[in-house]
Parts: sequence; structure tokens; C-alpha cells
Amino acid sequence: MSDILTVTLNPALDVSAITQNVRPTSKLRCDAVQRHPGGGGINVARVLHRLGAECQAVCLLGGPSGQMLSLLLEQEGVPCVPVTIAGHTRESFTVLESASGQEFRFVLPGPDIHPDEIQTLMATLARQAPPKLVVGSGSLPPGVTTDFYAQLAQVAQGWGARMVVDGSGPAVAAALAQGVYMVKPSLREMRELTSLPLADLGAVREAALAWIADRRAEVVAVSLGDRGAMLVTAQSVLFAPPLPVQVVSAVGAGDSFVAGMVWALSHGHPVERAFAYAVAAGSAALSSTGTALCSASDVHRVVEHVQLLTEIPELRF
Repeated sequence: MSDILTVTLNPALDVSAITQNVRPTSKLRCDAVQRHPGGGGINVARVLHRLGAECQAVCLLGGPSGQMLSLLLEQEGVPCVPVTIAGHTRESFTVLESASGQEFRFVLPGPDIHPDEIQTLMATLARQAPPKLVVGSGSLPPGVTTDFYAQLAQVAQGWGARMVVDGSGPAVAAALAQGVYMVKPSLREMRELTSLPLADLGAVREAALAWIADRRAEVVAVSLGDRGAMLVTAQSVLFAPPLPVQVVSAVGAGDSFVAGMVWALSHGHPVERAFAYAVAAGSAALSSTGTALCSASDVHRVVEHVQLLTEIPELRF
């Protein structure tokens, strides 16, 4: 039995490279090409595996790009439970412009998913041994109804597992209506979900506490980009200032954040310590090139530098 199960409906074959300048019309010669398996839950599973967690990644895969993604997961040693689809797994392309240090991210749409393929996925989930934690992460591809994460939350509740959701828009709203253990929105995503301006940390805290009071979530972890992160539970509110790291690539930082937190929770750490691991993993990922994500050694090194403040600063956005 795996402690953790991640579910990814819209995985991606991630390609990253470096070029001197991004210019229109010209051929842009690239080097330092990397290919990694990607997409929300896939990235979470990759980091969890590096941290030594017992984890399985359930995902929809199709076409040559799906085969390549499966091979790359196998090479990393990440246990994968693929569900074959007729469409082709999407691809994403990230280019670092070395002259400016700016990163350009090109994300292709996901394949159209047939309802029968979702039924097969749900049947596959039903055959899995009940995990302790379920992570639903990433966008939903065309053809998937917005209540999918809510359905997944019901499955997790039937298992007696804690459900973690990381996504955006109506899919997360539906999951919150069903009730989850933890939700991890960015500030932008939380503004969309609440239809509130959330102009300062106090407003973010109150919005999170409203979700908790309504039993939509027990834990709300909000990533604030280069302003830090906030953890809200019924018992405590913590703010983590950003760590002084050299940002090489932001790809997968949010997924690494989720993985760090889920790993710590699966090892019995209190939610406050898990939050520190989340911040450490997200920060460590920022220092990695392309879609490489973070290493376990970096996470364990960085976590000792994470500050958790109980007094919320007057930070405006």
C-alpha cells in the first residue's frame, strides 16, 4: 500500500531549453535541452519519491508523448499507474533567455477526454489500496467535468484518506463544496475563488478562516509568490517570509510546495512543521533549472532557514 496517491488528468511532457535572445521571426538556437515528466500531480509524485515517500502516480497518458512521459517516470523510479487515452498527452516548452534571465513558458492544451476514459480512471482508482493521503493537482483537460476533484474527494473520504487539492477555478470550488483536508491556492487563484480583492494578508487570513468555518477545508496554504506563503488552520495562522534564493526557474515550485507538505504530513509531522517543509521545497525548486524541480538534500538543508511568524505583518499586494 502506498501512503500517498497523486492523480493527474492533464500531465505534460515538459521540455526546457536556453537561448541567448528571444526574438520574433528569427530561428532561436537552443541548448541545455531537458525533458521531464510534468503536470501537477506528476511533479508532486516526483518530489515525493525523491524525499523517500511511498507514492503512486495515477494519470491519463496517450500517444508518443505519453509513452515518453511514462519512460521518464520509470527512469526516475516513480511508480506510475497509467490509464490509456485515445488523445496525445500534451507538451509544454520553457525557454530561458540567458541575456535577460527571463523565462518564457509555452503551454499547449490538453487532449479531449472521453467520458469512458474518466470511468476507466475511476475504476482504476477503485482497485488501489486505500492510501493515507490523496493529492489532486493540476488543470483539467477538455471533456472533464468541473466536479472531478469533488468526485475524487468523495473517493478519498470513502478510503478514510486526507484529500489535498491544488488547482484553480470551478474545479477547486466544487472540491471545496464537497470538503477537503487541504487546499493550496495561489493569491490569484484565491481571489478568483472568493471573488474578493484580498489586498492584504489580513484579508487572505479571513477568507481562509471562512472556508475552515464552513468545513470546506481544514488547512489552507496560500502561496504568495515572491512575498512568501501563509498557513491557516482553525488553531493557528502562520506567515513564512520568502527565502533569499537565486531564482533560476519558477516551473514546478508550487508542485514542490505541495510535495514538501504532503511528505511531512505522511511522516507524522504537525501541520506547522509540514508548512516549513512546503516552503523549503518550493524555494529549493526555484534554484533548479528548467523542470528539474528540487532535490531532497536541498529541501532538508533549506528547511532550517524557514521562518514561521505568528504575528502577521501588514503586507499589502
